[in-house]
Amino acid sequence: MATIAMDPSLSLQIGRGSNQHGAVPVKEEIQGLIKVYKDGHVERPQIVPYVTPALPPELGVTTKDVVIDNFTNVWARFYVPKSNWKLPLVVYFHGGGFCAGSAAWSCYHEFLGKLAAKAGCLIVSINYRLAPENPLPAAYEDGVKCLMWLKQEALKGSSEWWSKQCNLCSVFLAGDSAGANIAHNVTTRLNSKNLYPLTLKGTILIQPFFGGEARTNSEKNMVQSPRSSLSLPASDTYWRLALPCGTNRDHPWCNPLGKGSAKMEEMKLLPTLVCISEMDILRDRNLEFCAALGKAGKKVEHVLYKGVGHAFHVLSKSLLSQSRTNEMIARVKAFVNR
Repeated sequence: MATIAMDPSLSLQIGRGSNQHGAVPVKEEIQGLIKVYKDGHVERPQIVPYVTPALPPELGVTTKDVVIDNFTNVWARFYVPKSNWKLPLVVYFHGGGFCAGSAAWSCYHEFLGKLAAKAGCLIVSINYRLAPENPLPAAYEDGVKCLMWLKQEALKGSSEWWSKQCNLCSVFLAGDSAGANIAHNVTTRLNSKNLYPLTLKGTILIQPFFGGEARTNSEKNMVQSPRSSLSLPASDTYWRLALPCGTNRDHPWCNPLGKGSAKMEEMKLLPTLVCISEMDILRDRNLEFCAALGKAGKKVEHVLYKGVGHAFHVLSKSLLSQSRTNEMIARVKAFVNR
């Protein structure tokens, strides 16, 4: 079985590193990303550079960071391409297992700048609260709050620098990995909300991070490089840190197809595009999710990107990954511009 590796400089492994917090034992660790001590102290090494909103002028995208909520310190990075007509609005949630990542990470900044320019969409990248300090549903609540903030800003007309470029009747929720999970769960929470003048048109789920107590074939048998961006032990660690205490991976937020989850047939879901990676341990779970949506009569389409693994669009610099990223951007462009 072939393996997929990300940029070696971004190597993530499960293990026990040096203890930088005195004699306090380490409770959970994903080496290079997060270390949680038994006293609750959390360390996140800066494995990926944090960057300012600046982008190369030739990209033609204006960027700006905006505070959404001072109390929770939730903020967003806006990407506004130059255009002579109004553009679809994509609200994007970054990945990182709910426990790591940032809208200011260089890999997301580069990808979303490129996506905004090439797909012709205005993007709002949400910097939500992270677990374990803020376990789920904090990230979902932040997502809902951001949509309500966008609604109020649009109604007030006080943010013309982005709203005048935006087609408020064409709004999409998107994300990758844990961010795709957030996009899906925020969508279900917005059903009871009045978002006028915003109109939600669809969700874009890139390698959505779902789980379950029973293992899928790809989780059990997919051979992963030590440098893979998502291994099964890392996945389990993320879920232990993110889910409410006393729950397991069959919790509805983790396993939308589990016995305790709402029936798909009874849920009001938007048309959904799911982007799946062939070499991702989440592949089979993503395919099962798409099959369940289709069986429930929901509008869903999926694309399987061959030869690439989890988070290839932000963590791999290989020529194959760059080619697959361009293919995915083209598919997203078609989806948001229908």
